[in-house]
Amino acid sequence: MQPRNATGESFYCWDGEVLVVNILGKPGAKKDAIGEPLANQLRVSVKAPPLNGRATDAMVAFLARQFGVREADIAVVYGRENVNKQLRIRAPRTLPEVFARFAPGGGSTSR
Repeated sequence: MQPRNATGESFYCWDGEVLVVNILGKPGAKKDAIGEPLANQLRVSVKAPPLNGRATDAMVAFLARQFGVREADIAVVYGRENVNKQLRIRAPRTLPEVFARFAPGGGSTSR
């Protein structure tokens, strides 16, 4: 069984070919990085400052590279100017390793 948070919730789920990810952002970090989940959110750090959505824009650009998609394939559902966000990533080509370790239901990361 794959590890998940204490309540059994995951930080992501699939909606058809769309990956829905709950994010806890950290703007103004030393480097852009994907961290470990905290409860039902994935920690993502970006160097950009938290100013007028710039950190979110930087996060979308960083995650687009990580998932092998265009920036236009990532929609910010909510949290554009907040550390708590939800993203919808259309047809990701690759998944960062943390997704395999924390698969919903303890199973595969496939759709």
